[in-house]
Amino acid sequence: MSHVISDQTWSRPDLLACLQDRKGVEPLQPLHFERCEFDQADLSRLDLRGARFTLCNFAEASFDRALLSDTRWAGCRARQADFGLADLTNARFQDCDLNNTQWTRAKMASAFFTGVKLTGAHFAEVSALGIGFKDSLLVDAHLRGMSFRKQSLEQLDFSEADLSGCDFREAVFAGGSLRNAHLKLARFEGADLREVDLGGLRLANAALFKGAIMSHRQAASLVEELGIRVV
Repeated sequence: MSHVISDQTWSRPDLLACLQDRKGVEPLQPLHFERCEFDQADLSRLDLRGARFTLCNFAEASFDRALLSDTRWAGCRARQADFGLADLTNARFQDCDLNNTQWTRAKMASAFFTGVKLTGAHFAEVSALGIGFKDSLLVDAHLRGMSFRKQSLEQLDFSEADLSGCDFREAVFAGGSLRNAHLKLARFEGADLREVDLGGLRLANAALFKGAIMSHRQAASLVEELGIRVV
């Protein structure tokens, strides 16, 4: 069982007092916040491990260096929030709006995002072993150097995203888009690309896809760039 707190607006001092009051209480139940407001709150360095957040707002909030492992986030809105250097190990985000969020150098091993909006999100130098995304928008996101090797990538929209140096070897794309993505030094050997939108792909990028699996339609689109009509 978790301790549910509903329909409140929180500042840093309020939350610190709440956490302090719970110290020494055994057994310690995880906090569960429902429909709470944290907009622009300074939540940096707080220990919120195991907390649940449902339908909460965190616009422009700071989670810098916060302890957020095993947290659960459902239906939350956190545009432009800063998760830099936070520990998000095994965190779960579902149906959240996380557009233009910052995750620089966060610990994100085994974190998972389902049905999440991450347009413009910035994942720089994250520790992301086992991180996963499903049915999510990553349009114009910064994902340089991230590994998706052997993953099943379901309905991920990487349009305009910076995927430089990403590892997609042996990944299977189930729908989604790589339209106009930045792919410098990305690797796709053995990747199954037959169901992903490759619109905007230029012949100059074709070498990146050596060893990948494409459909006849996708291959024809590349050849047509040479002015050759495929019938």
